Amino acid sequence: MKKIKIQKHLKAGILMLAAAFTFSSCLDLTEEPGKSRLAPGSYSNQAELELGVTGLYRMLANSAAMTTFQVVGWGGDDITTHRASNKADFREYDQRAVSPLNARSATNWRDIYAVVRAANSVLFNSQDLELPNKATQDALIGEAYFIRAIMFHQLTRIHGEIPLHLSVIPEVDLGKSSVEDVYKQIESDLLKAESLLPAIYPGVNPGAPRPNSGTARAFLARLYLDWAGFPVKDASKYAMAASSAKTVIDNAASHGFGLVQDLESLWTIGNRFNKESLFTLVYSRENGLNNRKYGKLGHPSDLKGWQETFAEIKYFEDFPEQPRKEATYRTEYNWEDFTDQANPVFKKIVGPEGDISLDDFNSNRNDYVMRYAELLLIYAEASGRANSVTPAAWEALNKVKRRAEGLPFETASAKDYSSADGDIAELAYTERKWELAGEYLRWNDLVRMERVAEALTARANVKSKNSAGVQLQEPNAIVGSTGTDNYFAPIPQNEVNLNPNLK
Repeated sequence: MKKIKIQKHLKAGILMLAAAFTFSSCLDLTEEPGKSRLAPGSYSNQAELELGVTGLYRMLANSAAMTTFQVVGWGGDDITTHRASNKADFREYDQRAVSPLNARSATNWRDIYAVVRAANSVLFNSQDLELPNKATQDALIGEAYFIRAIMFHQLTRIHGEIPLHLSVIPEVDLGKSSVEDVYKQIESDLLKAESLLPAIYPGVNPGAPRPNSGTARAFLARLYLDWAGFPVKDASKYAMAASSAKTVIDNAASHGFGLVQDLESLWTIGNRFNKESLFTLVYSRENGLNNRKYGKLGHPSDLKGWQETFAEIKYFEDFPEQPRKEATYRTEYNWEDFTDQANPVFKKIVGPEGDISLDDFNSNRNDYVMRYAELLLIYAEASGRANSVTPAAWEALNKVKRRAEGLPFETASAKDYSSADGDIAELAYTERKWELAGEYLRWNDLVRMERVAEALTARANVKSKNSAGVQLQEPNAIVGSTGTDNYFAPIPQNEVNLNPNLK
């Protein structure tokens, strides 16, 4: 393939804040603090490669800064949105009636492919580069592979079959690839990332704000769990999910990973860098990169909120009464009497009392793209579904269970699960339901296990009443199909208009 030299004087440089690296990157960027751009053309030195990669982080964080990035999460039975207001696009996902004209789908598609194209450019422009410091060069290229992989995974979870843009040259008529082929590309990218990334990135804060080899292997475990379920249903991938998760667990200390004891502390600004995050997206209001998914967004107008993300009532009612429930929801609210919309409020979204100001839409909260608790549960569930259950798999499940009960997670407890309580795979699947509530992940679990109809039918069985005795109900009733034919959102119509091969 002939290389294309991109003009040196492109004015459309991509802003990158050195603040995205206030997590103490070891890289010494010499550009003006707060601004740089993707290095144009084939790279000739380390600084240009660094600029290309650091630009990816800015683009990724910008694409994920609003809940549009997580739009598919409203399909789950844990999250709902406002019944009116300007939330129509979210309601379409919430009610399982997503239109090809959905503006959030279109924005997501555009932003994700912008990151993919930028990653392609970094990989293309670094092909002939040979730096004196090979470890640094490998790590930077590994980051580009990793970011491209998680972008493809995010989009295929929403739309299923998608085009695999892998070239720096725009392919305007590229057709869709099967979900299995998309998974194979994600796997290839993650394996390359794992081989190139260090065991832990030097000079960064906890929580892998720059991925390490353990991060890549953990995301492989998540990929294999999806691969084993709907729509591909390759059951052999359960063993691979379990093995990948176990590899990271066995080497957690070398990657800087582990559980934190205080679950609620994860949702605070002060603890936004912590070892439980396997990959962290960093935000900094001071440097112009705002996270708009938390705080005000999760409150009703009764509490000066932006009324976008609420907890579903039935899910809240069924949630086990344990310290984890207190860490997940703002249980001190008399939410049943909210006049705007009577739904519980996620502490995970709004933070503990006083932690995130309600006077602004923006916050400094980081995003945990994947948590160590999820990895433990992948190991337990995948081991069960692969018929390879070990004491270590039970221990992984019980560490999450103990913390949920407010107990030291390293110490065996009378509340531990055992085979007498049922199948470990189903116990772990249910534990995911509670542990990951409100983190925009529940929909993916329902899809891979083909349990959408079951879950969304049950959400209607609400018991709660307000103080006047009026029966409450979920605000956004399901109006679309809950069958497998409606699990994936249509590709945005504007993209189909431009490229009929996407029909």
